[in-house]
Amino acid sequence: MPGTEMPTAADRLAAVRETMAHAAKIAGRADGGIALIAISKTVPADGIMPLLDAGQRVFGENRVQEAQGKWPDLRARYPDVALHLVGQLQSNKAADAVALFDAIHSVDRVSLVQALGKAMAAAGKWPDCFLQVNIGAEEQKGGCAIADVPALLAEAREAGLPMVGLMAVPPADVEPAPYFALLAKLAKDHGLARLSMGMSGDYETAITLGATEIRVGTALFGARG
Repeated sequence: MPGTEMPTAADRLAAVRETMAHAAKIAGRADGGIALIAISKTVPADGIMPLLDAGQRVFGENRVQEAQGKWPDLRARYPDVALHLVGQLQSNKAADAVALFDAIHSVDRVSLVQALGKAMAAAGKWPDCFLQVNIGAEEQKGGCAIADVPALLAEAREAGLPMVGLMAVPPADVEPAPYFALLAKLAKDHGLARLSMGMSGDYETAITLGATEIRVGTALFGARG
């Protein structure tokens, strides 16, 4: 409408945080225990700056190479930023990922576990790791099968990876709550405290079911092509 001002980055951030707090209250949770990861994939550095200036300090990227191109300069200005890798990771990029990221959400196969273990030992740096579960058994998605979770977790722990939680993306266009609940049960069964689940369209539901990290892009940056 004419005269209507577009919401600023600060406005969008405040709206998401307000929604997070409301969902946490409904679930009887302390919203301080939920991390908001701003997914900045395909957003250039100058598009990320307004959110940094608004106080957001945790960001997620899908690709190592893209993150390498924009985050070193941004981190020089904002050294307290935490960077999470939320996309699929090729084993040959393990060392680059360990060097750049504070957390890796896409540990999903033995070859990657081995590559990350070697890279962490060589670098003397151990980013938090989430095991990615293909919670909907979808052929096109990454993540290990539910039946493979115990064995892969054991492999990861043996390799020295600091496994802190599980991550999943439910199937699109269906009610996500049963998938979030299943991921929460899997995490509890395996002694994992953190749950990376919930995106722009379903993070409220994820919070009510125990998410400790939510991955929000569109609600903060707008739609991307």
